[in-house]
Amino acid sequence: MSGVSLQKVNKIYGSGADSVHAVQDLDLEVSDGEFVALLGPSGCGKTSTLRMIVGLESITSGQILFGDRDISHLDPQDRNVAMAFETYALYPNFTVADNLSFPLEVLGLPAELQRKKTDEIAELLRITDILQAYPPELSGGQQQRVSLGRALIREPSVFILDEVMSHLDAHLKFSMLFDLKRLHRELRRTMIYVTHDQVEALALADRVAVMSNARMQQVGDRNTLYNRPANVFVADFIGEPPTNFFRAEVAYHDHDTIISVMDSDLTLQPGTAAATSLRESQRKEVIAGIRPQNLGFAETAHFLTADVEISEYLGERSMLTVVNGTTRFQAIAPPDLRVNPGTSVRLYYEPLNVMLFDPETETLIA
Repeated sequence: MSGVSLQKVNKIYGSGADSVHAVQDLDLEVSDGEFVALLGPSGCGKTSTLRMIVGLESITSGQILFGDRDISHLDPQDRNVAMAFETYALYPNFTVADNLSFPLEVLGLPAELQRKKTDEIAELLRITDILQAYPPELSGGQQQRVSLGRALIREPSVFILDEVMSHLDAHLKFSMLFDLKRLHRELRRTMIYVTHDQVEALALADRVAVMSNARMQQVGDRNTLYNRPANVFVADFIGEPPTNFFRAEVAYHDHDTIISVMDSDLTLQPGTAAATSLRESQRKEVIAGIRPQNLGFAETAHFLTADVEISEYLGERSMLTVVNGTTRFQAIAPPDLRVNPGTSVRLYYEPLNVMLFDPETETLIA
């Protein structure tokens, strides 16, 4: 096994006016045995990053290291990287056992060792009962396990998973999340998981690397990304439902710092550290963010007043869309609470949950 280090990695497709800068100055450190997810929307650069790690794309500039070994310009077969894809890519005329052992056959390992390793990986993946079946006879979840097993059986230095759950239904996806987490815990392989689904990334990874517009936005664990997002994009992308954002003006009164939301009569009280930061900088405007989960009906000293526009019952909770002036935002209500459109409600919050961003750079202030 080995860690992975990407240092100022760039990927440019084409040249001149038609060139596309797909990955820009990417820095990422993945420790030996760590599980890291590359997360971002389509077109953000995560697949290009994956392909450069594997060697399927050349890097335009920068350096990629496995441990202390520079593999930037090595051919894929010389990197000892294994991949599992969203498409299972199994040989339909091979049994499951043959699909698993094929990489070992290519390496020229003795037949007895091939059988031993095949049995071990099948037991690890809980597919010993289907070793003599053929891929067309299998469910999607079973095929995905075989695909994972074929990649893992070579004992790679780095294991890459590319959108491996995109074709699975919700029930199978939950099962695969558990299995992948268990596999990583048992194998302690260095794993890089590429996905656009934040639920998958946050559930599986030790750390998540969030990408947007060809750049790395933030790398951190789930608590850091959720509670201390580096910028508006991360705050909006991480968390469901998305964060409420408000353009607001800042006023300073004696010992109080008041954030007044534009085009409404809403005011927000920032936490102590955020208020101190604002006073030191004497900012006049901010983007304020607060998650719908942090607006509720449990009474605190601070609240917002708004009129209910839509109330959606979602089983374990209700989602309220509310409006004050021309400002529309969302809040979470208990599932048994029924409120009719047009009802005025108080939505309570804690100042510590108010995030503040620079209106020009959109980076976190406090």
